[in-house]
Amino acid sequence: MAAMTTACNLGFLTILQESSGHLGGFLVTNQWGRPLEFRLSTAVQPNRVQQILYGPTLATYLCAEVIGKALVDKTVARPQFILTDIEAALELRHHVPVPVVWLGEASRGDERPESPRLTTHPHYLEDADMVAEWLERQGKGLDLAEPFIRIRDALAEARKMGATNRG
Repeated sequence: MAAMTTACNLGFLTILQESSGHLGGFLVTNQWGRPLEFRLSTAVQPNRVQQILYGPTLATYLCAEVIGKALVDKTVARPQFILTDIEAALELRHHVPVPVVWLGEASRGDERPESPRLTTHPHYLEDADMVAEWLERQGKGLDLAEPFIRIRDALAEARKMGATNRG
């Protein structure tokens, strides 16, 4: 008889920078990629004073503390770990009790889509091992980049619906 596998919710966080500001999307799926919950932020546009005061830390502040944390806090379906395609969002790890892993590009010569480079916040290096171990046991064949496409498409559709509702 096959061993039971533990169900695992995966969180996918992306943040787009547009002329209207930074816009975030957070998708929680089950371990097979089926959506459980989707959240999106309103556009966050830092003013000139904030840009000056935050300087080079502005991107991490917006991605992790303002947008990422708010989206995760409002989500009911809790993920066991969060994947992001935005390096600045790694700072979110300081504000959530689960691993946050940046899904970097696969190393050169590695054409297997299921083995992306996983990068963690330098203070939480063990997170990459935990996520990689889960992927090895249960996530084989799971395309970790694909949910980010769905998030971007859903954000684009939400913008269209918002524009239609205002018009």
